Amino acid sequence: MLLRERTRPDHDRVDSAFAQFDLADPADYRAFLLAQASAFLSIEAALTAAGAEDVLPDWPKRRRAGLVLADLADLGLSAPPGLPAPRISSNAAVLGALYVIEGSRLGGAMLARRVSAHLPRRFLSDSDSSRWRSLVAVIDKELPGAASQAEALAAARAVFALFAAAAHAQAGVCVP
Repeated sequence: MLLRERTRPDHDRVDSAFAQFDLADPADYRAFLLAQASAFLSIEAALTAAGAEDVLPDWPKRRRAGLVLADLADLGLSAPPGLPAPRISSNAAVLGALYVIEGSRLGGAMLARRVSAHLPRRFLSDSDSSRWRSLVAVIDKELPGAASQAEALAAARAVFALFAAAAHAQAGVCVP
């Protein structure tokens, strides 16, 4: 898949940025969730405004900002301010952005195993591989040409950059 191949360096940068959080450590886990929330709140709002539900009718069920907010609330934390989301102005850009956040859902299931048992894990545990497969099928169908692929790629890279910025903003921040 083109998006996977072309965004590999972006994905690696985000993985590296979030690898600095020790998810077994409660303070690091809080900072991790705050970073995730500051990106998810913005990108999900941008996707909704851009008509993600027209591209993926089950978009409302795919949203995870509420899960990260619930986990933060369980930890006594409020919603962080959202970082500025990239502009999403086409169906191709919607698909590029969805590629990133739906892919993070798959990785979240593996990360959830590293979280201490007494900490909330709704956000990381919300995994459903059938949603990924259905998104890939839509991407394959809806991005046939170079122009739409370029739009999706630009959006995916912008969303990866948003998550990297969120991780760096929380790095070293102790959240008791």
